[in-house]
Amino acid sequence: MQIQTQKHYYTPEEYLEFEEKAEYKSEYRDGEIVLMTGGTTNHNEIAGNFYANLKFALKGQNYRVYMADVRLWLPRYRQHTYPDVMVIQGQPVYTGMNTTTVMNPCLIAEVLSKSTKNYDQGDKFLYYRSIPEFKEYILIDQYQYHVMQYVKTADSQWLFTEIEGESATLSLQTIDFQIQLSDLYEQVNFADSIDNIE
Repeated sequence: MQIQTQKHYYTPEEYLEFEEKAEYKSEYRDGEIVLMTGGTTNHNEIAGNFYANLKFALKGQNYRVYMADVRLWLPRYRQHTYPDVMVIQGQPVYTGMNTTTVMNPCLIAEVLSKSTKNYDQGDKFLYYRSIPEFKEYILIDQYQYHVMQYVKTADSQWLFTEIEGESATLSLQTIDFQIQLSDLYEQVNFADSIDNIE
């Protein structure tokens, strides 16, 4: 005889209360609270390199660049998530009364791990596409010099480009910014990640 365990579904408000008191970050997925896995040092280096170079390049321009501590709310799919890097053109649009959750990034970058790459390329990209301002999605492999770039060209149309190799350059299409993959992957040791299952 099989015993059914009943899942508890949380409201977005319950999730936010839980998140305020929690020691670890979690994502909210349409009623479920999902604990986020810890990142590797390579994951952190890549996200930090992309953020730092982008932040410096956009200095004095009308953009805000945020790292993984700023939460994103996707009302259509009832999702709270923490992208690795987000860019907002102009002022952030917040949800609620605080400044911890935004709704209007034009660009999102995620560093892929073994445990999240399918989600980041699949359902998460679907959820992100519900953001009206969202026009560019960058997926960065942490195990080799490999970047996938999706650029919105028209309603419901996205152009896919693959960038590979240490000497290759990632050129953003919606923001005036370029970075060589050698700089994006600076201080990343691929040997450290061979046996690492994140």
